[in-house]
Amino acid sequence: MSTVSVLNIKNEKVGEIELNVKVFDLVVKEHLLHDVVKMQLASRRAGNACTKTRIEVTGGGRKPWRQKGTGRARSGSNTSSIWRGGGVAFGPKPRDYSTKLNRKVRKQALAMAMSARLQEGNLVVLDDFTLDAIKTKEFVNVMNVLNIENGLIITPNLNENVNRSARNVNGFKVLSIEGLNVYDILLHKKLVLLQPAIEGLEKRVMA
Repeated sequence: MSTVSVLNIKNEKVGEIELNVKVFDLVVKEHLLHDVVKMQLASRRAGNACTKTRIEVTGGGRKPWRQKGTGRARSGSNTSSIWRGGGVAFGPKPRDYSTKLNRKVRKQALAMAMSARLQEGNLVVLDDFTLDAIKTKEFVNVMNVLNIENGLIITPNLNENVNRSARNVNGFKVLSIEGLNVYDILLHKKLVLLQPAIEGLEKRVMA
């Protein structure tokens, strides 16, 4: 087990917690993290770019002019891709960019990303973090007290007040256990875990 200090929002140590070594103490394989991040970003691509081929554009039918005797180049249709307003040759069509990885690999990469933050000393455990109202200034004050300039905050459930308070603060993001992913962990310098969320995270990775 890895022992980590538990802090309150005043940056005071209020206890310690044992983290499961099967989740927070893995050897980090960078190529595995790269594969998962690439899969996540590819899945986010819309893939809805679309151009019209020469069959789909308006026109065609009659030959623009006779084959010989005009002094101009031969032409069979005004939908040709070399004509203005003609179809596009080899243009993009709607497609699915997403790729697939085994669930076991995705879970392992998630554990490795959290392990990396712990090994770097960039994992912070808070006993609790709630706000009575949506107050961006209050959220910023708490982060300043904790000396966190860029962080991903993981809550056991969707915390609407904290989530909306952090939404306009550059460099911060709030996610519930279900939303935690490798890309967001690596994108933010600090990983902030609320103590009640840790058990759920361990179950999610080890399930």
